[in-house]
Amino acid sequence: MSKVSLPQGTRDFSADVVRKRNYIFSIIRSVFELYGFQPLETPAMENLETLMGKYGEEGDKLIFKILNNGLDRPEKKEKTKIEFEKILEGKNNPVITERALRYDLTIPFARYVAMNHHQLVMPFKRYQIQPVWRADRPQRGRYREFYQCDADVVGSKSLLNEIELTNIYATVFKQFGVNIEIRINSRKILAALAEVCGGADKLIDITVAIDKLDKIGFEKVKEELQQRGLNEKQITIIEKYLNIEGSNQEKIEQIALLISSSEIGKQGIEEITFLLNHSSIKTLSVVADFTLARGLNYYTGIIFEIKATNVQMGSIGGGGRYDDLTGTFGVPNIPGVGISFGVDRIYDVMEELQLFPKDIYTSTKVLFFNLGEKESKASFELMQQLRDKNISCEIYHEQAKFDKQFKYADKKAIPYIVIIGSKELEEKTCTIKNIVTGEQQTILQKDLLTFSF
Repeated sequence: MSKVSLPQGTRDFSADVVRKRNYIFSIIRSVFELYGFQPLETPAMENLETLMGKYGEEGDKLIFKILNNGLDRPEKKEKTKIEFEKILEGKNNPVITERALRYDLTIPFARYVAMNHHQLVMPFKRYQIQPVWRADRPQRGRYREFYQCDADVVGSKSLLNEIELTNIYATVFKQFGVNIEIRINSRKILAALAEVCGGADKLIDITVAIDKLDKIGFEKVKEELQQRGLNEKQITIIEKYLNIEGSNQEKIEQIALLISSSEIGKQGIEEITFLLNHSSIKTLSVVADFTLARGLNYYTGIIFEIKATNVQMGSIGGGGRYDDLTGTFGVPNIPGVGISFGVDRIYDVMEELQLFPKDIYTSTKVLFFNLGEKESKASFELMQQLRDKNISCEIYHEQAKFDKQFKYADKKAIPYIVIIGSKELEEKTCTIKNIVTGEQQTILQKDLLTFSF
């Protein structure tokens, strides 16, 4: 019998981990709602045609496809074998697969908007907290199953949306206690770079390569650009672009000179400048990073990436503007912009920096000792009354020695124990002990309901 194991890139979550993750979710959710976003959930699976072609060639390779039912029937076996060979070559065939696990929350959201736009009040602001799946190579901070927390606004081209989303990032991470740097760029500036390098058709080749800069370095990026058909002159322009440094203003001035012939580039610079000059942004750590590319094809304007400044970790959030995403579903002219929080990486950062509250580990607040049938009956009645007052408590499952019950409370980090023995039962009292401080006192059972735990 093979050893029991998990699929690679997935994890079990213990009670302590779940509580920490819920802490992260609760803060993000509360900030989303503070800014007027409404909750939405979509199915774990989508039709394959909904997802394919939306993430670029790199993203499409990472989509988990779901095999159709009934492929093991004898009459289908031979045909299935032939068609499956095509799937392995990267070709999609509805005979084999028609559905896939969602890769992110943005495309399902765009599909939802396309299907329901007549009923939605525009601009429509939604948030979504659900798992996504990617057939990626597992490593630290990168999993095959993970949660995303997205906030998106559709139906508006106003840059005030970008400003609000920037402030959402700042608000959430301030509550977490994580120091961050909010990096921004514009796909319009990257489109301008492509124009300067010979044509808009080179945008995808350039952005896919640049998006790997942090991981593989410029020499490898240069090799990839060469493989994608860019010549030395074009690569030299890209190298000059990637080497731009200085303050936000200095970088903007250098970019303006490099892409001065591009109208779309000028629009991108204007948008970046507008955001950086807004009064609510000036107090935040927002950096114009023109090496930021974000390889997803659907971005059209300002793009975001969030980095923790005091820990080694990849991006812990990102997003951007997509002004025609619903157009891929036959509903054009619904602009949108959104951001996403990488919960799993945020968890790793907060764990490394020990930022989770100490009381997050406590679930049960009071343990009633079990010291006999009559005693446990009285304890159970009092326990239920405490639960009615929203005080979490439990009773030890069987009669046992004091030492065993104390150890149980200690291992579960239960701060209070309540003891009702034969003496306490007769006198209608109970003994309360604070395990943390060692303080112990005896009170009337009727006063237990007003005791400050």
